[in-house]
Amino acid sequence: MPQVELAYETWGKLSADGSNAVLVMHALTGDAHVAQGHSSLPGWWDGFIGPGATIDSTKYFVLAVNMVGGCNGSTGPSSPDAHGVPYGSRFPFVTIKDSVRLEARLAAQLGINSWHAVIGGSMGGARALEYAVEFPEQVKNLVVMASSAQATAEQIAFAQVQTQSIRLDANFAGGDYYANEARPHAGLGLARRLAHITYRSEAELEARFGRTAQPGEAPTGKLSGPRGRYQVESYLDHQATKLANRFDANSYLLLTEALMSHDVARGHDSLCSALARLENVNVLVVAVSSDRLYFPEQSHKLAAALPTPVPVHFIDSPIGHDAF
Repeated sequence: MPQVELAYETWGKLSADGSNAVLVMHALTGDAHVAQGHSSLPGWWDGFIGPGATIDSTKYFVLAVNMVGGCNGSTGPSSPDAHGVPYGSRFPFVTIKDSVRLEARLAAQLGINSWHAVIGGSMGGARALEYAVEFPEQVKNLVVMASSAQATAEQIAFAQVQTQSIRLDANFAGGDYYANEARPHAGLGLARRLAHITYRSEAELEARFGRTAQPGEAPTGKLSGPRGRYQVESYLDHQATKLANRFDANSYLLLTEALMSHDVARGHDSLCSALARLENVNVLVVAVSSDRLYFPEQSHKLAAALPTPVPVHFIDSPIGHDAF
């Protein structure tokens, strides 16, 4: 890429010695707007970051960066090239490692030489772990939530169905749909439906929706003719529409592919040799008790493979992966 822009937001004030900086990594379809701050819009982690919150912005200088390849300010497939034409299918494949190397360059430009903490959940957890492995001398504390050191076969399988849903949309146009009237919203919506099922738990879906039909609608299950929707169908349709209205399909593809390729051992002799770089980093591993996308066993595997094994802490919640 001849030029890359990274969108970021900050909260709080960097101390004179630069020791109070905290880097927050967003999940797959997240962005840099972690907390409301001076904006009129709420952030996606408002209860966690701000004055007096767990990450206290009166004490810490907090930075969040929109990952390269996204569609919320950072350079991505929908960004124009030097001729004003969106990159589309020409945008290169990027890895989690690529993204954290860019974010380290941004930190240097902002005068941040070290981090009090790097923290993230889900894809954000993968990014946080990769950042610390790549730049261990810069990270004092690392928090990896609802994530793992490597994408598993099952996670890749779930992701492959999502990416194919987008690519098989009649309006995808090989990724070059920006000048067209129609966008691949149907494929993106289908991808989001599957993803969202993995983000929640069976127990939560059963408790919230069960087999209940939408008010005034009776699901018949007939093969011909219209039928009403179950409430859980309406819920998934809503999640699909909401994402299609705010996210670019190519960015969803690109970031999903990056997460599929997640492997902190890449470029090292083994996973253990990669994690050995965290010898002087204080690592906190957090799992969600009901997570069926990043199983707690994967967090235990990560915690046990660290140079100094640590216990796994739990978010005890019935709602699944999204509990982080």
